[in-house]
Amino acid sequence: MITLALSKGRIFEEIMPLLAAAGIEVLEDPEKSRKLILPTNQPDVRVVIVRATDVPTYVQFGGADIGVCGKDTLIEHSAEWGGAGSAGLYQPLDLRIARCRVSVAVREGFDYARAVQPGGRLKVATKYTAIARDFFASKGMHVDLIKLYGSMELAPLTGLADAIVDLVSTGNTLKANQLVEVERIMDISSHLVVNQSALKLKQAPLRRIIDAFAAAIGPAL
Repeated sequence: MITLALSKGRIFEEIMPLLAAAGIEVLEDPEKSRKLILPTNQPDVRVVIVRATDVPTYVQFGGADIGVCGKDTLIEHSAEWGGAGSAGLYQPLDLRIARCRVSVAVREGFDYARAVQPGGRLKVATKYTAIARDFFASKGMHVDLIKLYGSMELAPLTGLADAIVDLVSTGNTLKANQLVEVERIMDISSHLVVNQSALKLKQAPLRRIIDAFAAAIGPAL
């Protein structure tokens, strides 16, 4: 049995064509089903629905053989495990789906250029603490990180933080809340992650999936 870890939402929707290329069809809609383990048209392949941030953990520790998650999630997972978060994780493919970016945003009228001078100090709200810490450290700045898990846009509006570091796709949510994107930290897309032990024990079926995905996305740009 091959267990594939996916999260609901954009990643699930955009992985469907790649699964189809591998001959795999998920038989139930996770938005409508209460089940957390979904069958596929392949009797030896099943899908487990987990939070996006939990995908690398399930794959690393054998709860799933293979999974799909964003580059941002992989960076934070590795940092949380003291750099050992990649142990047991093979990352064969950038699937180039669910693209977005990690950016810095502030409230309209905030003098960000003045605030980010070397030696300056900034209060930053984010759930991407490792990414934010490294980014501002590269600028020679001190940051007070405030970890939030949602409604990030509220932080600058309520005075909780000077800036936020968050995923941005269209930027419409920022504009609706009178925030402006001031710096792009990195581009994000979703990656395939594979349990290294599973790759040895279930090499043939996993390789078929990996190779089918690789053929579907084409050569690297």
